[in-house]
Amino acid sequence: MKGYIIADVEIHDPEAYADYRAAVPATLEGYGGRFIVRGGETEMLEGDRQPRRIVVLEFDSPEQARAWYESEEYRDPKALRQRTSTASLILVAGVE
Repeated sequence: MKGYIIADVEIHDPEAYADYRAAVPATLEGYGGRFIVRGGETEMLEGDRQPRRIVVLEFDSPEQARAWYESEEYRDPKALRQRTSTASLILVAGVE
């Protein structure tokens, strides 16, 4: 079963956040992660939520997704993201 991390990010420091964006791909390699969505245009079809930058990452399993999120490789980039933006992240299991 695939695992997905879905993020909604409000960027406060675009220049520093660019360093985060550049650092993340290398951290995904060892965990089988890949970008499905990376900040494309959004259109609300229902509800009143105001999404900002939406990112969807796919992993081979929810366990791999969590392992990446908690990994040593992602530790410093995660801290940079947390300093330069406000985000909501969820981990969701795909269908079997």
